[in-house]
Amino acid sequence: MRIDDYVADLDRALAGPHGLKRDMVVEAHDSLTDTADALESEGLDRAEAERIAVAEFGEVTRIASGYQAELTASAGRRLGVLLFAGVPITVLMWSLLWRAYPPADDVWAHQPEWYHTLSRLLDAIQLATGVYGGIALLALSRGARWIHRPRLVTRSLGWTVWASLPVTGGLGLVLSYGTKDPNGLDSLPAMLANLVTWAVWGMQIYCASRCMRITRVSRTPAA
Repeated sequence: MRIDDYVADLDRALAGPHGLKRDMVVEAHDSLTDTADALESEGLDRAEAERIAVAEFGEVTRIASGYQAELTASAGRRLGVLLFAGVPITVLMWSLLWRAYPPADDVWAHQPEWYHTLSRLLDAIQLATGVYGGIALLALSRGARWIHRPRLVTRSLGWTVWASLPVTGGLGLVLSYGTKDPNGLDSLPAMLANLVTWAVWGMQIYCASRCMRITRVSRTPAA
């Protein structure tokens, strides 16, 4: 097998963050090329040198398995960072806006009891999501030596996003439109805050979709 064919099979066998995947494939190609160059300098023809270099490097299935584990962990770490940092940032942003645009004195007093219950539930879900993102990030980085199945941790992060976003989004809509607006936000700050929130949610959905896709089934290289 020629080096280019081997590297193409390896590239098809892998899935994950594009930058890291590209670096892995390029590194494998460079290593194979260096080995083939050395063998060619010893008198072998190029085709035979590449065949031996590929054989010594190892079967695509075995090499891809190790590379894919790192790609899976990397995808999980990126989503973990996004949850651990993004959720507190959006919560803090809204809290600061509510302090900058406080409600009228009698607004909170006229809110129904369920409003306060749902508000506390929303805060708890967001806090739990951020905390789990931090725990998963730690497990996939410093705790990687004890985590034998990073795929499960990465997949659980994807499920966390898919489970939490509909709930938090629904609770947010109920709190915003289900009763009298409890804050005095002007339209521009509210619009900017919503754009930031939606951007964070969009990145979470993108990363969660990637985590779910690359952990859905065991990936095997093309024959």
